[in-house]
Amino acid sequence: MKRRLSALLLALLPLFLSACAYAPGAATPASVPDGELAVHFIDVGQADSALLLCGGQAMLIDGGNAQDSSRVVSYLEDQGVDTLDYVVCTHAHEDHVGGLSGPLNTCAAAQVFSPVREYDSKAFRDFVRYTEAQGLTPAAPSPDETFSLGGAVVTVLGPRRDYDDTNNTSIVLRVDFGETSFLFTGDMERDAEADLLSDGCDVSCTVLKVGHHGSSTSTSYPFLRAAMPEYAVISVGEDNSYGHPHEETLSRLYDAGCTVYRTDRLGTVVAVSDGTDVSFLTERSGSPETGRDDTSGSAYIGNRNSQVFHRETCANLPAEQNRVTFDSREAAVSAGYRPCGGCNP
Repeated sequence: MKRRLSALLLALLPLFLSACAYAPGAATPASVPDGELAVHFIDVGQADSALLLCGGQAMLIDGGNAQDSSRVVSYLEDQGVDTLDYVVCTHAHEDHVGGLSGPLNTCAAAQVFSPVREYDSKAFRDFVRYTEAQGLTPAAPSPDETFSLGGAVVTVLGPRRDYDDTNNTSIVLRVDFGETSFLFTGDMERDAEADLLSDGCDVSCTVLKVGHHGSSTSTSYPFLRAAMPEYAVISVGEDNSYGHPHEETLSRLYDAGCTVYRTDRLGTVVAVSDGTDVSFLTERSGSPETGRDDTSGSAYIGNRNSQVFHRETCANLPAEQNRVTFDSREAAVSAGYRPCGGCNP
């Protein structure tokens, strides 16, 4: 059964429900049942960090900015994590690699992944230094390589090519657990998304960690149509200077019918899979944003004069002679039309 528990309910759970272990700051690897996977999307502001716990094993994907390092370390301690079976730096940008130094300094790591071994920044050099202090070297996983995380199977989907854009070098991981799946995309942008699709990668997922904090340069319509996630999580900072998540990305997610969880509004988000369904816990009270139900296949009606498009049921439809019909929202936007503020197509 799919559900979302408010922060108030989380406060009451320890009184009567063992699932309280999943409340942010309370879970331990030992408390995660063998038949479940817990994915913690840690609130690190305008950055990324996710902790996956399954079958007594732990994987940390990114660590936020350097200033988030102590936050991530404290979070791991709260979860009872002192060993990381896998540490993944999706790419070399500071808001992903910066906070990994702390966990690598305090936790024993078994394997460390990174798409590159060199990058001209202090944050990345510190990441390499703490990795080497453990007798390890950051390794670039091969596309289609798989490994186990407890009862989950992790598949490396990307990067598939060599890219000049650091965002596109992001390690892309698909995590399958029973009938559910999670897709982690780093800051991968449209070129790398297209390469995954052209290579026939299976990007379908139950939960999508939205690329590049919801930037319009990621999560393209073709990629989203192939992924078709039921849920999407955006790791993003409140009132950030980039304007993330961009409205274009949110519109695409809503068009796809996604239920969207945002760390800037809900704090840390914890997704728990029992292999069949995924349920969510949030650090702050509030509701996720639900997508549009466009399964009816309704057309969109544009006004040739105003360049505004509407739903077929909108009270502000233009006169017949001024109408142009689009078979999808994407087609209307691509033609330069903007959505009506009344019917919100």
